[in-house]
Amino acid sequence: MNGPALYDRPSASAASWRIALPHSAAAVPVARALVRTALAELEHGADCGTAELLTAELVANAVEHTVGDSPIELVVELLPSGCQVEVHDPDPMPPFDLTCPGAQPPDPWQEHGRGLLLIRALSSSCGHRPTASGKAVWFRLPVVPQQRRSA
Repeated sequence: MNGPALYDRPSASAASWRIALPHSAAAVPVARALVRTALAELEHGADCGTAELLTAELVANAVEHTVGDSPIELVVELLPSGCQVEVHDPDPMPPFDLTCPGAQPPDPWQEHGRGLLLIRALSSSCGHRPTASGKAVWFRLPVVPQQRRSA
């Protein structure tokens, strides 16, 4: 289960990447590629597939649920204990079901509605915080022990 949805600022010693993405569906594959590259470059131990999936969900939500064409910002921080991914968007409204699941589960026959459920289920912690220009939605993944990583 996820940890508390509080925001802890990663240490200054963390490796980080920050990129502005277009406010369009084209941002999703770019975000996935950045996360994959960041985790591969440093041979980081976080699960790359899960990081890519959850990043794609955050970016797709930011594109779909914010108005206008202001860029979306992706921040990837690699920490000794895992990785943290943030997506900044211009809408100050927090995501409704991120930290407090809805009363009803998503409809399995609908195309949408499972992104935040995936983020809650697969991350070690997740949350959101206000920013000067809107909000940041984030998740963390722990380092996977060496013996559990796929070859």
